[in-house]
Amino acid sequence: MARSRTPKPPPVLHELEAEIMEEVWRQGEPTTVKLVMDALNRKAKPPRAYTTYMTVMRRLNDKGLLSRRRSGRSDTYEAALTREQYQDRRAGAEVRGLVDQFGDAALAHFARSLSSLDPAQQRRLRRLASGE
Repeated sequence: MARSRTPKPPPVLHELEAEIMEEVWRQGEPTTVKLVMDALNRKAKPPRAYTTYMTVMRRLNDKGLLSRRRSGRSDTYEAALTREQYQDRRAGAEVRGLVDQFGDAALAHFARSLSSLDPAQQRRLRRLASGE
């Protein structure tokens, strides 16, 4: 059986996973659990425990969304995909799922949505769809 060249889509992010990934993407470089925790706990009420962040970041590593590098007793993490790559692959998976489940009805809804966009958005979408 031939293997597909399309990479497996990344999993849907749950609320805390999404917050952590947004922070890792915002930092834009390898980071630590502590740096992510400090940044997110500034807005979290009540603040979350270090072990909560550590567990979720390890799970994101297991899911292939974060890359973990061990150095002595500490770990550094970085995003395995850019935000744009993640969004593109998730969107593709969602659209394929809708088309698989609803067929022509889903495609008709997409077509109606496209026709209601302003011309500039339509041009941008055509460029995106053609890979430009």
